[in-house]
Amino acid sequence: IRKINTYLSNLGLKSPLESLSDLGAIESLRVPGKEEFRELREQATDPQAEQELINSIEQVYFSTDSFDIVKYELEKLPPVLNLQELEEYRDKLKQQQAAVSKKVADLILEKQPAYVKELERVTSLQTGLQLAAVICTNGRRHLNIAKEGFTQASLGLLANQRKRQLLIGLLKSLRTIKTLQRTDVRLSEMLEEEDYPGAIQLCLECQKAASTFKHYSCISELNSKLQDTLEQIEEQLDVALSKICKNFDINHYTKVQQAYRLLGKTQTAMDQLHMHFTQAIHNTVFQVVLGYVELCAGNTDTKFQKLQYKDLCTHVTPDSYIPCLADLCKALWEVMLSYYRTMEWHEKHDNEDTTSTSEGSNVIGTEETNFDRGYVKKKLEHGLTRIWQDVQLKVKTYLLGTDLSIFKYDDFIFVLDIISRLMQVGEEFCGSKSEVLQESIRKQSVNYFKNYHRTRLDELRMFLENETWELCPVKSNFSILQLHEFKFMEQSRSPSVSPSKQPASTSSKTVTLFEQYCSGGNPFEIQANHKDEETEDVLASNGYESDEQEKSAYQEYDSDSDVPEELKRDYVDEQTGDAPVKRLSVSRETLKSRKKSDYSLNKVNAPILTNTTLNVIRLVGKYMQMMNILKPIAFDVIHFMSQLFDYYLYAIYTFFGRNEQLESTGLGLSSSRLRTTLNRIQESLIDLEVSADPTGTLTAAEERKEKVPSPHLSQLVVLTSGDTLYGLAERVVATESLVFLAEQFEFLQPHLDAVMPAVKKPFLQQFYSQTVSTASELRKPIYWIVAGKAIDYEQMLLLMANVKWDVKEIMSQHNIYVDALLKEFEQFNRRLNDVSKRVRIPLPVSNILWEHCIRLANRTIVEGYANVKKCSNEGRALMQLDFQQFLMKLEKLTDIRPIPDKEFVETYIKAYYLTENDMERWIKEHREYSTKQLTNLVNVCLGSHINKKARQKLLAAIDDIDRPKR
Repeated sequence: IRKINTYLSNLGLKSPLESLSDLGAIESLRVPGKEEFRELREQATDPQAEQELINSIEQVYFSTDSFDIVKYELEKLPPVLNLQELEEYRDKLKQQQAAVSKKVADLILEKQPAYVKELERVTSLQTGLQLAAVICTNGRRHLNIAKEGFTQASLGLLANQRKRQLLIGLLKSLRTIKTLQRTDVRLSEMLEEEDYPGAIQLCLECQKAASTFKHYSCISELNSKLQDTLEQIEEQLDVALSKICKNFDINHYTKVQQAYRLLGKTQTAMDQLHMHFTQAIHNTVFQVVLGYVELCAGNTDTKFQKLQYKDLCTHVTPDSYIPCLADLCKALWEVMLSYYRTMEWHEKHDNEDTTSTSEGSNVIGTEETNFDRGYVKKKLEHGLTRIWQDVQLKVKTYLLGTDLSIFKYDDFIFVLDIISRLMQVGEEFCGSKSEVLQESIRKQSVNYFKNYHRTRLDELRMFLENETWELCPVKSNFSILQLHEFKFMEQSRSPSVSPSKQPASTSSKTVTLFEQYCSGGNPFEIQANHKDEETEDVLASNGYESDEQEKSAYQEYDSDSDVPEELKRDYVDEQTGDAPVKRLSVSRETLKSRKKSDYSLNKVNAPILTNTTLNVIRLVGKYMQMMNILKPIAFDVIHFMSQLFDYYLYAIYTFFGRNEQLESTGLGLSSSRLRTTLNRIQESLIDLEVSADPTGTLTAAEERKEKVPSPHLSQLVVLTSGDTLYGLAERVVATESLVFLAEQFEFLQPHLDAVMPAVKKPFLQQFYSQTVSTASELRKPIYWIVAGKAIDYEQMLLLMANVKWDVKEIMSQHNIYVDALLKEFEQFNRRLNDVSKRVRIPLPVSNILWEHCIRLANRTIVEGYANVKKCSNEGRALMQLDFQQFLMKLEKLTDIRPIPDKEFVETYIKAYYLTENDMERWIKEHREYSTKQLTNLVNVCLGSHINKKARQKLLAAIDDIDRPKR
């Protein structure tokens, strides 16, 4: 059975007979013959029963060959043998043997066709092998014949020809190797010529050729040498790339980029470039500052080179601070300009590459190029902010190294101007608002400006207290834009070029600094003589214009026969007086329309201002420079500017307009707005406790630091002389200089409004509406003082008191007090002419003076009439005659129409003719008259035609009107 199992595993390789013969080796196992096989096959069996018999065979019978069946069966026998059991067990084994034999026979017969077929294949293979043996025998025989047919010489020729061909190829290879050996000389020459793309191209070609001949031993050394040369080229290429950071050259940069592209290291080149730019910023600022520090130190000590940049900045001296800052910004500008031009180069060549690649068909190469281009673009865009941040930090460190409060104002402004230009460069460079620089310079600027403003306020007080209020001679075409401090309003600011030399831009397109200086120049260049070139030409020679203009005016005037003789006489008097006056050329129409009250045509029509006014205007210009340079502190600057104007206005009022008697007149000379403004200035700006006890609280002391003591008028200014109309010239100069200053503030309002933050604009509007606009209102109280003293009103009252008003007949001759009053006005007119020879009196000023004098005269007339004890109808008519005579003569002296308070007098005179009922209504409607005037009107003038009861009633009405005033 074991052998049968082995046979089954090798079925098809042994014949059934051989297999059966192998079964003979099994001891005590009889091999059935052919007849028995046939019998077994013919026996009707149950396949399922046979399979059960086979399955019932013990597993040990299928074990290895070393298994002894007989021994196994004998060992299984019991100690006591039972024949019947043995026979039954034998029969069982025979049945199992028969089942296995039958199964084997079936399998053998089943594979019989396959065996026959395999036997036929073996036979065919044997036949083929025999034929192959015959062919091999014939081939060997023919080879022997061919060997015997060829000679040794023929084979030698073939060998030599083959050797010749090999030697020719070897010669070509040796020549190529010789050329490769000499390549290093050419590579060195190309590197000296900075032909990096050609050197790399040649090196790569040599490497490719060397790889072809790598089977030669000498090539391995050459290949290593070429690799070293390529690395050397990359190092020199990196050095060449670093040179781009300070001085960009298009051809040089193009070669470098082509070289990196050949190496396939475009992205690496961009990373290296940004590293070089960062290093260039650090090295540049350090070398600039180190140069100035060593120069100022005056020795060759190398200790400064070991310092950190932050510590090195603290050693810059004040004298070299500004030149060092300018050179620092100039050097940083070169670095940023190089980066800007680098970006331009890439934008231009990206467009060219896009056009060229769109015509090609290499999709893989195009995708790789687009990826590199996108990487370079993002890297450059990101580098903008990074480089600008580095620049800001370096400049901020430099600024913090020195206390800027030690500088004078012009130097401080110059520092701000340079920083402002640098911030402008940064905004154009990457769109940044320069927060780092702004915050740093803003803190220092606010502190500096507070101290500077406090000093300027003290200087202004000193100027005002020493001001004699003499006219500062400026040209008739004077404008604040002609002053050096306001040059920035006409031209763009530049520390490199004088504003007067900057060409006015005619194009509406804004040119950036990078576009302007891309081809050359530097926005931070300093010209030593830029201030000398910016001269001012605003002062007139002795305050007069040219003699030719004067002669032209005289000739036109003298040839005009239509000019009244009176005007001619006045003109001649002015021309031949002790103080001849030069004037501008005027036309006939101007001379014909000249008013008697206009005292300004005999002077150059130049602005009226003083040296102090000019200093204030210059201060305003300086303040605006700082505000224009550093807009974040615009509110602080404008607030300080308003204090300058406030203090000037308060000083003018204190010197010339403060009079306790003014408000008692009831004429409304000071408007409520003016009074409010003056009170606000006094409370917020004026220190009224200068001599107070210094042991006050700390808060009070801090508040007083923000205030300025009230100024005092110079003792050289005399305001009590009647010959000078009580200092009218000084009053005109002071008041009109304030008006002129207010006009300049009005002129500057749009510019201030443009830079003022939106949240602070209400302050600016309030300043203009409540302060600047009130400057002209000071004219009334100031000139009222002159008008109140220029004419002797008390003398007129005494003359009127001597007149007899209870006459019985109508008089045809006016009283002498009228002539006396008119003489006073004539004298006043002459004095005005005298004053006008010193100072031009503008028409509004002369009108206000005449208006004040006439109003005071008319009110004096009414007051004189109110002092009358007795008056008849004829006396009332005499009053009307006197007043009409006064008006007729007065109209020849002045052109003011209508005459001020004319109705005030006439209405008072006509009230005499009113009835009792009309009089009561008239009293209630005319509250402009005083109680004394109304009472006198009732008692004296109306006493003759009303009874006592009616008089009491009218007096009661007057008392009711007067009661609220008490």
